[in-house]
Amino acid sequence: MNTAIFPTKRSTKGLAAAVLMLGVLAVTGCGSILPTPPQRADVYDFGPGLQQLPSDQAVQKLTLPPIALSDFNSTGLPDGRTAVFYRLAYSNGQLLHPYTLARWSQTPATLMQQAVRDRLSPQRAVIYGDTNIDQQVKGGKSPTVLRAEVEEFSQVFSSERESVGLVRVRASLVDSLKAGDELVAQRLFVAQRPAASPNAAGGAKALADAAAQVAEDIAKWVEQSGR
Repeated sequence: MNTAIFPTKRSTKGLAAAVLMLGVLAVTGCGSILPTPPQRADVYDFGPGLQQLPSDQAVQKLTLPPIALSDFNSTGLPDGRTAVFYRLAYSNGQLLHPYTLARWSQTPATLMQQAVRDRLSPQRAVIYGDTNIDQQVKGGKSPTVLRAEVEEFSQVFSSERESVGLVRVRASLVDSLKAGDELVAQRLFVAQRPAASPNAAGGAKALADAAAQVAEDIAKWVEQSGR
């Protein structure tokens, strides 16, 4: 007659410990093959701008004629890219390198256009895009159109530790006539600002400062042109 063999209390505890160990090994093994979540890229812009609205006494009247601000184009950067680019001038300044974990909230051309708009708007009405020019005809004349191309927008390293944010924009003033567009004036604007640190954060801040200077220079140029 066969006798059934039942586990003793000691063997039961050993079996439970073995099962627990196998479970731990299984979980550990599965965890080791799971992909690591990708790191999120830091997103930069030109900052919040004014922290509060100016008082009534500080509000400037719209004393200058309206101007149409056409969409800015990028001729010196890959089209539609929001990467923060840098150049290693001490190695090969012809190569554009994108930071892996840094990007702009919008394309540099769009950010530059917004900076120019914000600088122009306190003293004049700014029409966004030249598709609405026909609605602003006064005295038989349409507003002058400001067009621009962003030719350079990158952090340029002169050494491993030293760099600047370099912005170069070519702006044109154009009158929209029935016979076609007429070029009024054109000028190249360049500004650079030192980066506080040799990384994306330092480059983004330096580029924002350089862009603000270019926007200021463009606004003064437009006013001096009589437009």
